[in-house]
Amino acid sequence: MTGARRIGAGRALVIWLPMLWLILFFLLPFAIVAHVSLSEATIAMPPYRPALVWPEGGWLPEYRGTLDNYRFLLEDPLYLGAYLGSIRMAGIATALCLLVAYPMAYLIARSAPATRIVLLMLVVLPFWTSSLLRIYALIGVLSPNGFLNSALGWLGLIDPDRPIQFLQTDFAVYLGITFTYLPLMVLPLYATLEKLDPSLLEASADLGASAFGTFWQVTLPLSLPGVLAGCLLVFIPAVGEFVIPALLGGPDQLMIGRVLWTEFFNNRDWPVASAVAIAMLAFLVVPFMILRNSPALRGEG
Repeated sequence: MTGARRIGAGRALVIWLPMLWLILFFLLPFAIVAHVSLSEATIAMPPYRPALVWPEGGWLPEYRGTLDNYRFLLEDPLYLGAYLGSIRMAGIATALCLLVAYPMAYLIARSAPATRIVLLMLVVLPFWTSSLLRIYALIGVLSPNGFLNSALGWLGLIDPDRPIQFLQTDFAVYLGITFTYLPLMVLPLYATLEKLDPSLLEASADLGASAFGTFWQVTLPLSLPGVLAGCLLVFIPAVGEFVIPALLGGPDQLMIGRVLWTEFFNNRDWPVASAVAIAMLAFLVVPFMILRNSPALRGEG
């Protein structure tokens, strides 16, 4: 094999291996879920009537699907409320992650190389433990007899016999999502801020700009690719989060992850649950497709 053929084969391998991975673990499951979403629910195993049926002796499948599951989502206000509630919770949690992560990433990017490695290890260290264990640790901190109420009672800020209800509140869910997804916000911000040319900051200061003016006019615009990338990495999984709202939130907290669980495992209505999943994916993909072409995400202008 000549050198040109080896290079061509290597390029094809580099391209097709990720494509094969996406086909097997994204496109194929997505097609199965989309097929189930067009089916009718039945009392059987599996609990739906297929939308595509191969007749005996035929080469082409016969379509027997329905869009009633999607119409049901539009008619029942429960699902719209779940979508809006999930977007609200994920949006606020993403903003909190950004407020906490930006100073951390800026500090790490401006630290000495040896210190920078240690700080990055501390940021990534929570990923070495199970997220479920971290959530249970938060339950111990936020419970009525937990560390936070005990500390407030010891400081005399609250009556120890009347602890504050932190668990089963929106505050607990926001804290849990921020605590869990914070590294996903810090790392892209650090990657962007670390590449920032210090001479630009010096030039801004020489031209008479204040520290805040330099940050607002130089640092923040140049770090927008990291901001948008971190927000997407946090917001997208937070919308479909199930474990954190189930363990830290209240029983009346309506998020799409809990609705999916209920439809799949309690109601056993797989077609409606699949329609909910497809609609949620559309909610997430459309904004991403808009943002991916933005100049700020590409680092331009």
